[in-house]
Amino acid sequence: MSGLNGAAIFVIQTLGSLYLLIVLLRFILQLVRANFYNPICQFTVKATQPLLKPLRRVIPSMFGLDMSSLVLAILVQMVIFAVVLMLSYIPFTVLGLFLWAIIGVLKLFLNVFFYALIISVILSWVAPGSSSPGAELVNQITEPALAPFRRFLPSMGGLDISPILAFMVIQLFQSFVIPPLAMSVNMPLELFGLI
Repeated sequence: MSGLNGAAIFVIQTLGSLYLLIVLLRFILQLVRANFYNPICQFTVKATQPLLKPLRRVIPSMFGLDMSSLVLAILVQMVIFAVVLMLSYIPFTVLGLFLWAIIGVLKLFLNVFFYALIISVILSWVAPGSSSPGAELVNQITEPALAPFRRFLPSMGGLDISPILAFMVIQLFQSFVIPPLAMSVNMPLELFGLI
């Protein structure tokens, strides 16, 4: 691979991943029923609206969720992977690309919750009860992930250990579910940073 191809891959992966994150964040925000009057939510809506509007005409909502944003995330991931593979001169099939995209979106989905949990824990130490738009959004994302653990954990006074259990579950998925899935569909793990 030439230096120019390497630079092109870097730019495509960086910009494509950023847009993919915004699209997936829109799906997650709807999944957790976030406050869409939050400025960060408004940004995700405006950034994704041009591509989601035509998809909504074709893809219906299911279970109260905007499935078009999830489909768009998979399509964006497919395009990123296809361009990277073409620039790397690695052959691929559309079915393989589709399966790789689903795995990539699943990994990103888990990463969003992982980093949101880290931010939530840090905020609980540094700025408990913060009402900034970012802190509000992080809490809205993490609360549904932590609620199942809080239901069966005993009260520990002021100590909340539910994030530790959530981290463990996410890490189990990232270590023992994602890599075997990726290997079962012959995904070039090192090329996409999934190892």
